[in-house]
Amino acid sequence: MRTILIATAVVCAIGLGSCSDESRPAEPTPRQVGVVVAKPEPLVQGGAITGEVRARVQSDLSFRVSGKIIERLVEVGQTVKSGQLLARIDPEEQKADLDVAAANLQSAEAQQTQAQLAFDRQQSLFRTQVTTRAALDQAQEALLTAQASTKSAQALFETAQDTLSYTELKADADGVITARNAEVGQVAQAAQVVFTLAHDGDRDAVFEVVESAFLRPIDGDGTVTLLSDPTQKITAKVREISPTIDSATGTIKVKVAISSDAPVPLGAPVVGRFNYLAQDVIQLPWSAMTSKDGKPAVWIVDPASSTVSARTIDVAGYETGSFVVKSGVSAGEVVVTDGTKFLRPGEIVSYVKEASK
Repeated sequence: MRTILIATAVVCAIGLGSCSDESRPAEPTPRQVGVVVAKPEPLVQGGAITGEVRARVQSDLSFRVSGKIIERLVEVGQTVKSGQLLARIDPEEQKADLDVAAANLQSAEAQQTQAQLAFDRQQSLFRTQVTTRAALDQAQEALLTAQASTKSAQALFETAQDTLSYTELKADADGVITARNAEVGQVAQAAQVVFTLAHDGDRDAVFEVVESAFLRPIDGDGTVTLLSDPTQKITAKVREISPTIDSATGTIKVKVAISSDAPVPLGAPVVGRFNYLAQDVIQLPWSAMTSKDGKPAVWIVDPASSTVSARTIDVAGYETGSFVVKSGVSAGEVVVTDGTKFLRPGEIVSYVKEASK
């Protein structure tokens, strides 16, 4: 009987131990996540912009006097030489002014001649003590007045000559006429643009771009290609960036120098390509981004405890398949890239380190 009781007690003890082991909760398996180790790497960025080819120097040609255009001698696209006559306005008014100025000059010269003879006569008489000093001084004063009148008349005559020459509009350099804004029979006002002349020589590719595109320094020279012939690449250098923003378009004007040896016609549409100077940045894949309090954030793994915590970051820019971290992540920190949607603060995770790309 005692043997039976002992056996029963042993069986119960074994059964209780078994029941105790089965009721104990199993420890949760750490969540497997993908991570990268943040590492600064050089980032090369660039862009492509469209524009057109223009002359390095171009001038707006206009008459310096008003009048009716009676002759136009060139067309848009025509090549002209320096000093070549382009247009003429009716010169009758200017010719009349020149005739009046010439007559006034002749009259002044005649008066000067008479005053000179009178002064010479009074000077001769004064030497022989026949006339008075007052008479000599009066003759000298009349001579000086006549000389001044002659100079004034001469200046007016030359001005009238210049004004007559202004009735002819001539090219100020060798080049190509790119625009015409007046026709025969039209009354042109002084300083009204009649022709636009693109000077021969170097060319510029001119682009209208947003200001942010050129806030960072450019890495060396860029390239310019014709839309009509993308295989033709021309090395180009940024020559000028406008310091002001166009109020109408919200863009700035960028001029890129093109050698005159390059066979690029005026007005041709082109594409300019450039690269920024490489910068060392921390770049993370898109899958690493999450949100915390409505702001961009990432999950950071504590290597000592394998726990995760969400940290807000500042994003410097977005690339294809990745984003650039401005602040919030330091080099060497472990960032979760896969499985971010199911994490909670303080959760223990399992991962294998991989270098960021």
